[in-house]
Amino acid sequence: MPRKGMRSICFNPKTPSYSFSRGTDSPSRTSVSMLTPRRSFSETTMDKTIESATLMIMKWDPDSSTIAKVTSLFYENKREAMQFLKCVNDLQKAMHLLVSDEYNTSASSDHEKLVHAQSLMQIAMKRLQKEFYQILSMNRAHLDPESVSTRSSRTSARSSVSDYCDDDGSISLDQRQDDDNTVRVAGDSITEVEEVSSIAMADLRSIADCMISAGYAKECMNIYKIIRKSIIDEGIYRLGVERVSSSQINKMDWEVLDLRIKNWLAAVKVSMRTLFAGERILCDHVFVSSDSIRESCFNDISKEGASLLFSFPELVVKSKKSPAEKIFRLLDMYSTIADTWQEIESIFSFESTSAVRLQAVNSLIKLSDSVRVMIFDFESSIQKDSSKDTVAGGGLHPLTAHTMNYLSLLADYSNILTDISADWPPPSKSIVTESFFDSQIPGDPSATPVITLHVAWLILVLLCKLDGKLKRYKDVSLSYLFLANNLQHVISKVRTSNLHYLLGEEWINKHEAKVKQFAGNYERLAWGHVFTTLPDPNTTVMISPGQAKDYFRNFNSSFEQAYKKQSPCIIPDPKLRDEIKASIARKLVAVYRDFYNKHRKTVGETSVGVFVRYTPEDVENYLSDLFFWSASDSSVSMVSSPSSSTSSSHRRRFQLIA
Repeated sequence: MPRKGMRSICFNPKTPSYSFSRGTDSPSRTSVSMLTPRRSFSETTMDKTIESATLMIMKWDPDSSTIAKVTSLFYENKREAMQFLKCVNDLQKAMHLLVSDEYNTSASSDHEKLVHAQSLMQIAMKRLQKEFYQILSMNRAHLDPESVSTRSSRTSARSSVSDYCDDDGSISLDQRQDDDNTVRVAGDSITEVEEVSSIAMADLRSIADCMISAGYAKECMNIYKIIRKSIIDEGIYRLGVERVSSSQINKMDWEVLDLRIKNWLAAVKVSMRTLFAGERILCDHVFVSSDSIRESCFNDISKEGASLLFSFPELVVKSKKSPAEKIFRLLDMYSTIADTWQEIESIFSFESTSAVRLQAVNSLIKLSDSVRVMIFDFESSIQKDSSKDTVAGGGLHPLTAHTMNYLSLLADYSNILTDISADWPPPSKSIVTESFFDSQIPGDPSATPVITLHVAWLILVLLCKLDGKLKRYKDVSLSYLFLANNLQHVISKVRTSNLHYLLGEEWINKHEAKVKQFAGNYERLAWGHVFTTLPDPNTTVMISPGQAKDYFRNFNSSFEQAYKKQSPCIIPDPKLRDEIKASIARKLVAVYRDFYNKHRKTVGETSVGVFVRYTPEDVENYLSDLFFWSASDSSVSMVSSPSSSTSSSHRRRFQLIA
């Protein structure tokens, strides 16, 4: 082979330490007298180098020795493994010298040396390929991404594990021994797996550096990619992430799809913190000598699995299954990607892996758009509610319960929603409700977060819808109780959820005032006629026995009528129930007690049982018995009792007198 052809194969421009610079004062190549001594010295050194390399490389030639074929150099004798690498590096230098301009002769012996050296290099590379493969395959458990990622960060991995090469590219045995000692000391404080992982990573790096320097980077990369990609693909599969199509997603029941989403949520966190992070650490360490090789390997190993992982949210968004709880799963997926975005950017920072970052961003955009559509659809579902049945007893409407459960769960994602709703359009207020809506938001509505406006708007839409259902109540007092009950439930949900932080205390105070207003209207309409049956306690006008009998008679009739009418009513909220009963009692029991104590005896002992049916304690107990009605109570009766100091029980029922 012509010398020029050999030079093109053996010379490696990436190793400047192997080139020999010549200054302006360098001797002329025609000055044989000056070149001969240098060449004589180099020839002697070269011969020794090739001879030493021959002995070492042929000893571990798998094709020439059964022992070499079945034995691992790096496991059998680590020190000899380092000597093997040093011989290969020295052989590479000798080959560079043979083809250099300063050693340019046509001697046939030089040509034979170069051919022999090239043959030795091929044998050595074959050996190192075998060693590289064995270390990768035999240490799968120790080089799994979780072990690697917990052992070190990428930065510390580059510096903490020893660099076994000197500045000129040769392997320093002393340095390697010192680093082995360091690893053994570190092994006292870390697990055995981590120690083995460190040693294996160091060995892989040493072999990779040697093969890349010798021009065998492609062979090294192919082995690494095949083994490591299988580990990543297996890890993704074990995390429950499989390749599925849109048609397969659409055919799944929601329960099945929901389970897949849960698996995906866990898979993203694990893969970003261990699987891909560990692989990036290992790849960065093994191929630290070449940025381009490191990028190529990591891209080919991780790109397919990462793309599969981050394309799943788009499939879920496109699925036709849209139960109410789907929005919360979409928000979970958005939150998971957002929370791991820093890791995604760091791990997939290469230009060649930009597609992974773009896929994650696209998923965030699709999820955000879908959440917005679902919130607008939820508003539409409130407005389209067509339930015509009235709620028994003016209690809680199912639409109220459903809406507030939905919004309180939505508020758990307030941070995410504040972020993704920044560019949403504000709610489209109707002419009827626009001025009322603006009065519900404290401060400047234009400066309020968009998600707060949307939540406040959804609650207003709910309240307007409930207001439209009042016409189905024939009893006006019951319609006010209905409004009080439902608004109280809204406020309670706001207070006990993250809606509190979205809407604020001022919003709550305004709506609590409305509840009191509704409760006051109910009390006035339902019990006002009972209050008027008793004289003003502050009056000084004398009341005759006949008038007293009329007062007692009117009170009995009015109280029984009101009690019978209001007994089916229910107030689910304990706080509101106690407040309304206390307010009625303050206005009724105290006045009745005062009248009872003054005029009970004036009606005559024989007439007490006829005109005085209830003691103040009876009235108080009957009032306390109100608003606990449930659907199981099919009727309400009143049992009359003679005037006595003995009161009825808390759950006592009266029987009306015909």
